[in-house]
Amino acid sequence: MLVEVKGIEAGYGKKTVIRDINITVNDNEIVAIIGPNGTGKSTLLKALYGNIKPTAGEFHYRGRNITGRSPGVNCANGISYVSQGANVFPDLTVEQNLLMGGYTVKDKNRVKEKLKQVYELFPALADRKSSRGRSLSGAERQQLAFGMSLVCDPKLIFSDEPSIGLAPTVVKTIMRIIKYVVEEMGTSVLIVEQNAKEVLRIADRVYVMKVGKITNEGSAEKFNTPEELKKVYLVEE
Repeated sequence: MLVEVKGIEAGYGKKTVIRDINITVNDNEIVAIIGPNGTGKSTLLKALYGNIKPTAGEFHYRGRNITGRSPGVNCANGISYVSQGANVFPDLTVEQNLLMGGYTVKDKNRVKEKLKQVYELFPALADRKSSRGRSLSGAERQQLAFGMSLVCDPKLIFSDEPSIGLAPTVVKTIMRIIKYVVEEMGTSVLIVEQNAKEVLRIADRVYVMKVGKITNEGSAEKFNTPEELKKVYLVEE
């Protein structure tokens, strides 16, 4: 087992957003977290990556308790995070952004290999390697943000709403690459995604989150029907 989350609670200030979250991620697996907006899905990723500190519970990675560890240390130890909104460095070029993604990797030859691989996965980035981040389209920024996460050669990627604001054709490309990264690069992905239809095409397992809690789980096939999806996004009074 790559990841075991046990009883994680977290929030902002005095407000608790997620409670008693228990999930697992195995090697070479895509695990999706779906559910209505505002239910704490993104908060969970932030708590696991160290952007906010959990108030209870534990996050085990490869059998080791790393709860509350800083993002920098997590990145250096094979965990990367692609935040919602495709955050990139606007004043740096595409290539400089990608190199920043690998700043914790000591083997610079390895960084060069990963850089080449990212350009092969995202030809649009190769064409614009000298362009500033601010000049990129939304689709290009999303590709760049995901590419940055790959340069550090991660074994686990947290991906927060990668489809947000993107055209359907671009969403399909992003999902296809996530699938490729898992199958061909030996990485696991924990993905929060509002576009359930697309993420269910690539996910192995699914957790449903409502009102800050996990309310259901199972294989992607279990939820891939109109009836089940309606239940997922129905918010009880």
